[in-house]
Amino acid sequence: MAEHDLHEYSRALVADIQALTDAEVGSIPNTFTQHVLEILEEAGVATDAALAYHSTPRGLEIYGYGLPEDGSSLDLYTTDFNLTPLSSKLTKAESDRLFRRLFAFLGKHEAIRLNQEDNTDVHDMCVGVEKALLNVPKIRLFLLSNRVSTTSAPEPREFEGITVTHELWDLARLHRHETSGSIGEPIKVTFERPLPCLAAHSDEPNYSVVLAVIPGRQLAELYKEHRTRLLELNVRSFLQTRGAVNKGIRDTLLNAPDRFLAYNNGVTATASDVDFEIDEAGSPVAIRSMTGLQIVNGGQTTASLHHVLTRDKRDLDGVHVQMKLTIVDPAYLSEIVPRISRYSNTQNKVTLVDFSSNHEFHVAFERVSRSLWAPSTDGSGQETRWFYERARGQYTDKSAEYETRAAQRKFKLITPSGQRFSKSDLATFVHSWEQLPYWVSRGAQKNFAHFMERIEKSDPIVDVQYCKRAIATAILFQAADRIARVHSAGSHKRLITTYTVARLSLAAEKRIDLDRIWSEQGTTDALRDALDGLCPLVMETVISGDRHVSEWAKKPDCWDEVSRIPWTLPDALAAELTAEPFEIASPEGTESDEAEAAVEDIPSEEWRALADWAREGRFLRSVDRQLADRVAQRLSQGRRVIGAQARQAMEVYEGALQQGFHPVPFALDHETA
Repeated sequence: MAEHDLHEYSRALVADIQALTDAEVGSIPNTFTQHVLEILEEAGVATDAALAYHSTPRGLEIYGYGLPEDGSSLDLYTTDFNLTPLSSKLTKAESDRLFRRLFAFLGKHEAIRLNQEDNTDVHDMCVGVEKALLNVPKIRLFLLSNRVSTTSAPEPREFEGITVTHELWDLARLHRHETSGSIGEPIKVTFERPLPCLAAHSDEPNYSVVLAVIPGRQLAELYKEHRTRLLELNVRSFLQTRGAVNKGIRDTLLNAPDRFLAYNNGVTATASDVDFEIDEAGSPVAIRSMTGLQIVNGGQTTASLHHVLTRDKRDLDGVHVQMKLTIVDPAYLSEIVPRISRYSNTQNKVTLVDFSSNHEFHVAFERVSRSLWAPSTDGSGQETRWFYERARGQYTDKSAEYETRAAQRKFKLITPSGQRFSKSDLATFVHSWEQLPYWVSRGAQKNFAHFMERIEKSDPIVDVQYCKRAIATAILFQAADRIARVHSAGSHKRLITTYTVARLSLAAEKRIDLDRIWSEQGTTDALRDALDGLCPLVMETVISGDRHVSEWAKKPDCWDEVSRIPWTLPDALAAELTAEPFEIASPEGTESDEAEAAVEDIPSEEWRALADWAREGRFLRSVDRQLADRVAQRLSQGRRVIGAQARQAMEVYEGALQQGFHPVPFALDHETA
């Protein structure tokens, strides 16, 4: 690693954290912790992480915790941040002390909970940890530091019979991740007994293929250790962790494990380097180790093996899985691996989602967005750019292309760091606008997975208009975020922000003028006032009772309650609404056209009758009842229902028919009503 590169990265990191802290009016260590947790979450190293700072004079300090939805571990985080990180190194004595202070929380969390008010971050953390310790198989302690460490993490230990491991993320490790173009460090696997293999002849210099049979238990343990990192590369081809157990695979593993090899299609994997045993003829006959292992197809198999091993407590000793392993030159990973993933057979195509940085949507969004100049807003006439990071580290790499400080300052003047956003950020902005705050609340990975599922279904046309409006949702989200900070949303600020934007979008029927937001690069006074009035009401609903806030926000029921908050648009904002809604996630296509025609074929009176029927018997969610009312109103006014709203309306209508709604014939003069 070049010392100059590390110095520049360190300087830029401190500057970014200071700027973020000033914007958030928070503490520098908390801001740094949140920044690193976002990196780890995108990498698949950590999931469902939340900030919750607590310390005591008697040697306890913790900055946050994570409760992965799959129950695979309990994660605790602590932080070491220094404004002059290269002036000293993180010594073994210091890191050991910080890990001890973090470990101390495990033994004292019950007493801490008793002294905390309900609904505080620390109270939620203590409750979550208490529940997790009942059945969690592993505890992971993370030390996050912006200094270079002189040592490695301590060896594993135990807490009440549970294995406790240590993860040390220092400046050097963060730098590798931010600038490598691949989120995860290469996974290396060593086989105690070399794995017999059959090599296929190939004259292709950039890749080769071998066939092997890998023990099911070893594959399950690899997933247990690396989780989604095993299923993602720079191309992001991985299985959603939610609901990742296939019933058929599980039944075979439980009832006919010896037949698993015969019944199962196996996995398709890639590696950047393989150490072979060679026969006398020079042909590979066994695999000693693999570096850069990734599963590009077979995520269902891998996750199901892990489930049966950890949840069903089966040893998997008689289970074997066939593996097609492609050894790919690292320089050709981005070209070859997406094609392997696309063309390989999978056991369940619905749940294996391609999160590729090279997916055509992201390539197109990057290309178009980089061509846009955002209007000047400060009177200087200086236009700026929004920088879409299709792959992590692109902004840093681009800045590094300018060799002089003056050139770098000019780059950051034209492309401010505050106008940099990632793929997961884009999913957050768009899903908030599209009224899916419970998906945003489930974390970067799960939200992005659902975003890509919707992209695959809708296949949007990524043009200048699409990119401008998507960036406008970013500006709107940031405005709501600043207001949530003013209202002291604390560590729940992101949850409050996404729910506030979603509730605003619902009330405005998506008719907030996104084109105006783009042209002005900001929000109007009327819009900010509306957000300011709405935000506290959202907070009362999301942060209420004795619920665990982070878990509650992930549920559609939370959105159902927020959607029923008695709030209407202020007159000043209502006057700014456009005639038609802005659809970000859906193009004008055949599916939309069919839905729009179907909606218009149903009289407005019938839509109103549906809403009344649902209201009387509470057959539908309130958000669906409100949609039926809006459709009735629009049709009665001679206005069209288009795009995603039309598709959603027809889904509500068809669902109502299945639940017993019987349309009453109406006169056919509704078009003149």
